[in-house]
Amino acid sequence: MISENKIIDGKSIAKSIREEIFHQANMLKTFNIIPGLAVIQVGHNPSSTIYVRNKVKAATEANIHSFIFQFEESTSTEQLKMKIEHLNNDPKVNGILVQLPLPNHIESMEVINTIAPEKDIDGLTIENVGKLVTRQKGLIPCTPQGCLILIKSIEPVIKGLQAVVVGRSNIVGRPMSNLLVNEDCTVTIVHSRTYNIEKICEKADILVIAAGKPKLVKKEWVKDGAIVIDVGINRITKFATTKLLGDVDFDNILPKVRAITPVPGGVGPMTIACLLKNTIEATMGQKGLMLGKNGDIVKKDNFKSL
Repeated sequence: MISENKIIDGKSIAKSIREEIFHQANMLKTFNIIPGLAVIQVGHNPSSTIYVRNKVKAATEANIHSFIFQFEESTSTEQLKMKIEHLNNDPKVNGILVQLPLPNHIESMEVINTIAPEKDIDGLTIENVGKLVTRQKGLIPCTPQGCLILIKSIEPVIKGLQAVVVGRSNIVGRPMSNLLVNEDCTVTIVHSRTYNIEKICEKADILVIAAGKPKLVKKEWVKDGAIVIDVGINRITKFATTKLLGDVDFDNILPKVRAITPVPGGVGPMTIACLLKNTIEATMGQKGLMLGKNGDIVKKDNFKSL
């Protein structure tokens, strides 16, 4: 019988983070501050609509005020940039999220880089990416941040370990590799043009997969005792029934690993929790506040004088 301890419970860990965020949002009320999150969605992609709904619901439960802006599919790059500029200057808005992907005719990075870096809770602007690469404090992309928390829930100290990241997207693969390098791991990125991917993966102590291909990673790819983080969410419809599958062959890999995330219930809840975490962090940064040593919120000047 396989121990359930091998399965990393992303829901439970995310719940703990969200409870902490709820507490911090309540503390901000003592400063007469209500964190504000603006969410922009373009078009009516069903998956994006679900993601936006879940994010707004989680924000509301955490005492974060949400502003939802829905644009038609035909919206131009310039129209989105104008709206973002307005939100950059709105003191009620502390975090701005553009739901991706955007329609093909929109210049996505041009839109993202219009977001003020201090309100970029997805951590995707060129300034926040640069801070991550150069090990400066900034807002960290939510999914990689959540993955790292899950990894360290199993192994708190990961320096020196071999890590392989499957996928090189700006949203997951690249920032994930930078986070792992910053933790002193030895990191390899593999992708669709890599030769002998399975041979590289089987050397990994930590394997993070964000390829978007259901059951891509087989048990032969995975080292005995590895920590496996499956970022993939693939909707497979068969006989009018839709099932969510990850990027790994979960059932066959499970006996080999030290720990693995399920799909659903692994990385997904952590992405939303880290989005809320970034919103609170952004709010405190804009208001000159920080977390004190005891977990309370203090003014930065007061903290320095302690």
